[in-house]
Amino acid sequence: MGAIDADAHVIETVQTWSYLENDERRYTPQLMTQTFGEKLLSNEGIAVPEFWVIENRAFGKDRNVGTDTSKESREMLSVQARLAHMDELGIETQVLYPTLFLRPVLQDAERERALCKSYNRWMGELWRQGHGRLRWVAKPPLRLLEKTPAAVRQELEWSKKNGACGIFMRGLECERALGGPYFYPLWEMAAELDLPVCIHSANGSFIHHDFFAEDTSFTKFKLAVVGAFHTLLEKEIPKKFPKVRWGFVEVSAQWVPYVLNDLADRFRRQGRPFPADPLAANNLWVACENTDDLPYVLSHAGEDCLMIGTDYGHHDPSTELNAIHLLRNDKRIAPGVVSKILETNPKKFYGFN
Repeated sequence: MGAIDADAHVIETVQTWSYLENDERRYTPQLMTQTFGEKLLSNEGIAVPEFWVIENRAFGKDRNVGTDTSKESREMLSVQARLAHMDELGIETQVLYPTLFLRPVLQDAERERALCKSYNRWMGELWRQGHGRLRWVAKPPLRLLEKTPAAVRQELEWSKKNGACGIFMRGLECERALGGPYFYPLWEMAAELDLPVCIHSANGSFIHHDFFAEDTSFTKFKLAVVGAFHTLLEKEIPKKFPKVRWGFVEVSAQWVPYVLNDLADRFRRQGRPFPADPLAANNLWVACENTDDLPYVLSHAGEDCLMIGTDYGHHDPSTELNAIHLLRNDKRIAPGVVSKILETNPKKFYGFN
């Protein structure tokens, strides 16, 4: 078994939307080039010249890209280039997450359905070209969940048949917290289709995201996911859906002991039992980072519930292209535990055979 990169990314291009059908092409995102005015800078301090325009909102196309990866690789212009770089990094399989959808983008349900469908078709084609080494998480059209759940199921069924190994979720979705009954039909689908729920550092709430517009991404994206973890456990959602696997990705794992301690105290005060191994007991996995105090985290999370990702293609505090090599050489952790984090645990979470 080779190392599994539990969190890598693709940067969307015009090819992403080429799978829109004739009656859907009116939804095609516009790609605009800025010619004057104050420049938006990327996370590397480079001017961002191109913007996606969707529903009259502009999103910097290359705001969070890492130039330590080639354009042909991070934009999947060459799958062979991506696979070759994975070989250099000691990665057998990557699980691919989106970039554009890490923030709230769509409010119109039909536009969301069309763009999710096109994105998923693009990912399915990349999976075919990657010969099994490029797996991906499906983007469901969540605004159809209440009125047209069959459309959501149909999209997830197609995605699973075409290489998807999870359901992409953000810490907040559709102006709702993930513990609410609105999402119960989705959790049922996840259980029936054996697709894990992959809650990535991201925010799907326009209200929350825009409220913190001038704040750091930590508040908007990472804390939304930490809050989702707390909410799901406090409301005992995993117990209601015991066949669902839940993953929390690109938020490190240093926070896990704090949240578990808080939950244990709340449960005690309410006279409710709290398990000694809360992650394993609730089918929860967390993607750690090389900078975490891993012995401390392992003492609370256990050695069967951690994974690790590179954040390939991005440039932010979670990015570490050499995460696999660094973990293999981390003397703080026993080799058997390293193998679990790199291979056994993500294989079980994502349902790889």
